[in-house]
Amino acid sequence: MATGSIVRLIRDRGFGFIRTDRGQEIFFHATGVSDGNFDALQEGQAVTFDVERDTRGRGERAVNVRLA
Repeated sequence: MATGSIVRLIRDRGFGFIRTDRGQEIFFHATGVSDGNFDALQEGQAVTFDVERDTRGRGERAVNVRLA
């Protein structure tokens, strides 16, 4: 499980970006939030997550995103 913090949320489109502890930015979609409460997330919050390959071939994405 990786750790990082939310750096950007695009609420009207249902996605955001996490900066990992290694400095990489990684995409996440609202469906990847493990408790299903995307609207409760705030920029700057610490999170844990898993990384998987995007099914559309666009690199990696965060899934199972949870508040740390």
